[in-house]
Amino acid sequence: MQVFVVGGAVRDALMGRSVNDRDWVVVGSTPEAMTAQGYVPVGKDFPVFLHPQTREEYALARTERKTARGYKGFAVQASPEVTLEEDLARRDLSINAMALPEAMASALNAVAPPESGKTTAHAQAHTTPAWLGEVIDPWGGLADLRAKRLHHITPAFAEDPVRILRVARFAARFTDFEVAPDTLALMRQMVEDGEVDHLVPERVWQELARGLMSEKPSRMLEVLRDCGALKVLLPELDRLWGVPQRPEYHPEIDTGVHMMLVMDMSARLNMPLPVRVACLMHDLGKGNTPADVLPRHIGHEGRSVKLLQKVCERLRVPTDCKELAEVVAREHGNIHRSAELNAQAVMRLLERCDAIRQAERFALVLQACECDARGRLGFADAAYPQAERLWKAQQAALSVETAPIAQAAAAQGLKGPQIGEQIAKARVQAMAQTLSQVSG
Repeated sequence: MQVFVVGGAVRDALMGRSVNDRDWVVVGSTPEAMTAQGYVPVGKDFPVFLHPQTREEYALARTERKTARGYKGFAVQASPEVTLEEDLARRDLSINAMALPEAMASALNAVAPPESGKTTAHAQAHTTPAWLGEVIDPWGGLADLRAKRLHHITPAFAEDPVRILRVARFAARFTDFEVAPDTLALMRQMVEDGEVDHLVPERVWQELARGLMSEKPSRMLEVLRDCGALKVLLPELDRLWGVPQRPEYHPEIDTGVHMMLVMDMSARLNMPLPVRVACLMHDLGKGNTPADVLPRHIGHEGRSVKLLQKVCERLRVPTDCKELAEVVAREHGNIHRSAELNAQAVMRLLERCDAIRQAERFALVLQACECDARGRLGFADAAYPQAERLWKAQQAALSVETAPIAQAAAAQGLKGPQIGEQIAKARVQAMAQTLSQVSG
């Protein structure tokens, strides 16, 4: 029985990144032998065990054989005869197919990246980990890592359409890596062969969400578009490219380019996932603006809401992401123009955003709108005073003590909506006082 740490842990250590999770592969063992040593079986589709002390997952070396379309259409063989090289061959990319003997695993957290282009002995000593010679690399992962290249291992890559999403996600995470031309060609062929059509919604959302939370989400979308997968998975998004916008508001003109700038701004500002989803879908309605009214997009907000609702239902997007995206799509234009609004109009805007009842969510709405405003050519470092003005207005409205107002109104014989009107009036007065002190 031999044990190896494999995959992302080795890759990240070689890149000088912190190692948070470790995947283990066991060669030359059986489920019975693992259980006898105290490992706890947890795998349903293939033999995976929890270590008796660390509770980390250990998988028996295995091979996979394609039996049907989709990412679940595989027959798995796990036996003592399966070699480490065979197990590594079933992985997606060469940089994820390196291994290190168990005895060297503790060294993974103290390394520097193997930078290319430095030739001096001092530089090599600084960037090369002492255990580099122990790395088991049958598929050229180290060379691809140094070349900053995302490259598939074997033609078996084409058997699992999830790998298209994973490559796109890695491109968003490792922003200076390029997808190898033959890998991109293989991905295009997979799309043409209809493999992407068989992806299950949960897995698509899982990979998209991880890509959206990466350092440069636009690269994920760029790769998916380059291989044709975006048109299949998110046609509502794919049709934004080539759609013009008014240059006085959008110097980048192209709606698809604007959307990518907005996504990268959301990453730059370290926004949470719901905000990034809202950024992704806020302008979907521009994709079906009638050609005769371009580059204007009258009513695109309402169209965006309807389209994103279909996307969220299809991909089973979490409710918090969906609801935030609806508010942002519907109201982002009004929020951008809110400096022109008086207290009464601001109150109506807050009510439409449900900003009194869901105060914390309104902060996310404003964050998404800031990403939208700054996600334009030449506006990346621009101020967005609308956010502060509306936040202060919201705080003024929230500061109004409603119980005394309701009691006084009830004492006058007012009921239900009439009491609500009195509370709203008090909130407007509080906001008016606050807004008079805020420069718009």
